[in-house]
Amino acid sequence: MLLFVFFGCTQKKTDKQSIQTSNDSLPVYFTLANDFNLSRQKRLEYIQKANEIVVNQANDSLHRVNLFKIANRYYNIGDWKEYSKTVNLVLTNSENAGDTISMAKAYGYLGDYYLRKSVSDSAFLYYYKAEKIYATLNDNYQLARTIINKAELLFRVGDFIGSEKEVFKGLRIIKEDENEAANEINYDAHNMLGMVYNSMAEYQDAISYHKKALEILDRMQIIGISQTKAISYLNLGLVYVKLKNYKVASDYFLKGIEQQKMDNQDPSVYALLLDNLGYSKFKLGENDSLPDLLYQSLKIRDSLKLNSEIPVNKIHLSEYYHFKNDGAKSLQFAREALVLARKMNMPRETLLSLKQITTIDPQNASSYSKEYIRINEELQQYERKIGEKFSRIQYETDTIKGEYSDLETKNRNLVYFFSGLTILGLFLYIIKAQKTKNRELLYKQQQQKANEDIYNLMISQQNTIEANRVKEKKRVAQELHDGVLGRMFGVRMNLEGLNRFNDDLAVDQRNAYLAELKNIEQDIREISHDLNREKSELINNFVAIVDNLFEEQRKTFSCKLFSSIDSNIKWDLAVNSVKINLYRIIQESLQNINKYANATTVRVELKKQGNNIELTIVDDGVGFNVNLKKKGIGLQNMISRAKECNGEFNVKSKKGEGTTITVVIPLETTTNT
Repeated sequence: MLLFVFFGCTQKKTDKQSIQTSNDSLPVYFTLANDFNLSRQKRLEYIQKANEIVVNQANDSLHRVNLFKIANRYYNIGDWKEYSKTVNLVLTNSENAGDTISMAKAYGYLGDYYLRKSVSDSAFLYYYKAEKIYATLNDNYQLARTIINKAELLFRVGDFIGSEKEVFKGLRIIKEDENEAANEINYDAHNMLGMVYNSMAEYQDAISYHKKALEILDRMQIIGISQTKAISYLNLGLVYVKLKNYKVASDYFLKGIEQQKMDNQDPSVYALLLDNLGYSKFKLGENDSLPDLLYQSLKIRDSLKLNSEIPVNKIHLSEYYHFKNDGAKSLQFAREALVLARKMNMPRETLLSLKQITTIDPQNASSYSKEYIRINEELQQYERKIGEKFSRIQYETDTIKGEYSDLETKNRNLVYFFSGLTILGLFLYIIKAQKTKNRELLYKQQQQKANEDIYNLMISQQNTIEANRVKEKKRVAQELHDGVLGRMFGVRMNLEGLNRFNDDLAVDQRNAYLAELKNIEQDIREISHDLNREKSELINNFVAIVDNLFEEQRKTFSCKLFSSIDSNIKWDLAVNSVKINLYRIIQESLQNINKYANATTVRVELKKQGNNIELTIVDDGVGFNVNLKKKGIGLQNMISRAKECNGEFNVKSKKGEGTTITVVIPLETTTNT
């Protein structure tokens, strides 16, 4: 009962160079998210904090690098859902940016994802896509890395010959390289060959390649070397378990545990070492640390949710309790292993569980044996077909790529032809339409100049109002300081002097000073009244300008004007064009009333109506025929101004019944964006 470990090419490496971002905390979050001394939950929190920063970045090369870092850290804590989500995001961004390097890297990451999820066909497809791009880019390191990953996939589905071929293919690509990156691939390749030959029962070759892998590690200077050594010790121990040399196997498992304790990077490796050490000690009859080693390993795997490794752990416990003649516990662990292996769709672990149950439950051995035979046959058929399936995926991918290339060439030629025709047509159209556009542009420029003149006039009025307000405040301050405060000080001093006297003269003088205080009180009341009036007039300069227009109307013309402006309208949020057009509509309406209506009363109301500003102007004049007057310049100008604000303009009038003008402008058009 063996569990092979290949962490060299699948474990995500921490990038050595720190990335500068607008937020200085991002490199810190990345570092803490990869700190194996922290709990998984704490590391997840740091990943999420980093992700909140990265997700708001623009889609540039730095953004994609940071997304890969986020994916790395989700991978290392086993959060496959977020890992897949992040990788698919960076793949989409890479495709949008035409970044083939990041596309290839994303394909490789998706291959790793589906490898861990045991979806072999998808894993093979993405590894093959990555391999093709790296070959085109002449990136030998990434090409060899992808091929070694593909070799691991073939190993996991039982194609040991195919895996061996892929490993040697990867080694040939980097055989001339002597740098650190090539050494990492060399280590992974030799480790992979050791596992392949162990599975093929070529144990001496397996031991030889695992020892060569250790020799490569001794020449390397990389982060995480102790952890990698622990994995090599583990794999060497597994070979000796196959040879039933449990003493040597135990020695290697102990070496791995010591290395892991010193490095303390990946608790899943530690759990594997504990499980296999416990199993070897059980086989040697050294029960002093059993079943604690097996339970300790199971506890770690439960906490890390390493469900794929738990069935073998429980089979080991079942064997131990069977040896101890505890049939109930032995059967319990064997059944739990079987249930989990079925749930996880792990045929090899299911076979191991069925074999163990058959041993400890002979009464039901017949039904278990039938299932064992069925699954074993299905597994053999699957292993025979998987190679054909991979070949078909490879062929179909190449065929689609070739067809796409041909179609792309044809489409490009068609695009060139129709683009030429389109450009010619556009050229003729532009020549024909240019005069019309120039006329429209000239009209808009004139209209803009007129609006600017109106706006400058409004600004000038606002400045005059502001200057008068400052002048008035200065006057009030002087009156308070020089008049009211001085008089109050004199009264207070004289009253304090009179406190020592109580004759008739002192009483008369106190009464005089009290009268003076009343005069001061009246002065303060007048100043306060002036200030309140100024405040109400200057709530909003636009309101003040409109009120000035109304005051001029009242002074100049005999008809009575009643005006109302809703205080809930926030004029400071309104764009200048809306204010100008509303002002001009009011002004034009009043001019028309003064010229033609012969009205005695006029009502102007500005109010907030839901999400709209509504202007209503009503007069009791002679009225007019709306159908005849709609072509008038003044009325057309008002309609045009309302449309410019995305508003509606309505006029109702009959001869002898007065006129009502209603303008409704949406509030959203008044908000600065």
